[in-house]
Amino acid sequence: MNNVALLLVVVLLLGGCTSSTPKQQNNVCEIFYEKKGWYKDAKKSQRKWGTPIPVMMAFIHQESRFKARAKPPRKKILWIFPGPRPASAYGYSQATNETWKAYKKSTGSWSADRNKFDDAIDFIGWYNDQSYRRNRIQKTDAFNLYLAYHEGQGGFAKKSYVKKGWLTDVANKVSSRSSMYQGQLKTCEKNLNRNWFTRMFFKA
Repeated sequence: MNNVALLLVVVLLLGGCTSSTPKQQNNVCEIFYEKKGWYKDAKKSQRKWGTPIPVMMAFIHQESRFKARAKPPRKKILWIFPGPRPASAYGYSQATNETWKAYKKSTGSWSADRNKFDDAIDFIGWYNDQSYRRNRIQKTDAFNLYLAYHEGQGGFAKKSYVKKGWLTDVANKVSSRSSMYQGQLKTCEKNLNRNWFTRMFFKA
């Protein structure tokens, strides 16, 4: 019985570590230093799909602020009572049920979960690859990639974002954060590529 209780405690502790948000979200180097394994996951997605790490990390910041179980806020009924959520978006990437299903079918990643960072950042890489293939958006173009991410491939092709000034403002923020993350990553990427033991002594 004691062993079972101990196992439950360990599982809960690991779950807490996995879902906690980074303390310094305005510095991508500090995010990767704090969240062991995230850089490796981001680099894997970059190699696989071609979207630069800073672009994908800027997407996640905008969509969920790095919250593993993020959901859209509920609408209010009569300005007081909580109503339904506006969409089925969930997790780091805020992927909807339908789009996540398409991702799993396309990649064969049937066990992928939206509240796991490695799966979420792979999804973003995959989606941006779709944006490139269907709408010819360059994978370094955070602004237009985000518009397609928000509006969908068909919506972007129809320029549904044109009359949404608030959305272009958000896309500009994503683009600016991507540029900021890119500059930061240049200062620490060499160190991040070292093994964990070496990084313990050389964090520069």
